[in-house]
Amino acid sequence: MRVIASSIRKGNVIEKEDGQLYVVLTAESFHPGKGTPTTQIDMRRLSDGVKVTERYKTTEQVERAFVEDSNFNYLYQDGNGYTFMNAETYDQVVVPAEVVGEQAVYLQEGMTCILSVFNGVPVGIQLPPRVTLEVTETEPAMKGQTASSSYKPAKLSNGLRTMVPPHIQPGTRVIVQTSDGSYVERAKD
Repeated sequence: MRVIASSIRKGNVIEKEDGQLYVVLTAESFHPGKGTPTTQIDMRRLSDGVKVTERYKTTEQVERAFVEDSNFNYLYQDGNGYTFMNAETYDQVVVPAEVVGEQAVYLQEGMTCILSVFNGVPVGIQLPPRVTLEVTETEPAMKGQTASSSYKPAKLSNGLRTMVPPHIQPGTRVIVQTSDGSYVERAKD
């Protein structure tokens, strides 16, 4: 299906002139004051994992491959990759570590994710926008700190570090964004 370059988004799969398939990692449009607006697309070739950056005119046509998005539940990780199960058919799929990428730290057993599958091969994954994690370490609040003015560093149960309000203590469950790991709110247990 041919679409204009400016409509390409992260997770889309593109088929280039060489017949190779590429999964989009980032797509950013630039509209300079003078000159032609362009769209820069960072992508990874599915056959060998090589990363490529291409620049297109925003109105240029690119071939978008048809991928099927389905809900899958995360089961476990082993030496082969990350195993997911289709909630409707109970089919299990192993997703290679390079497809999951840096998002792996947010995976939790039983979590429902959207897998993008092309010809039976998983090519992309979308996590839920937010996850609940426990704070394992944090510094004590300093006297005089107010919740609105400052945040303090904290280590989460998945090993990531983020900034949390001063009233958050170790053992507190918090909600964070999976896109950037930022603190959203205290979990309501």
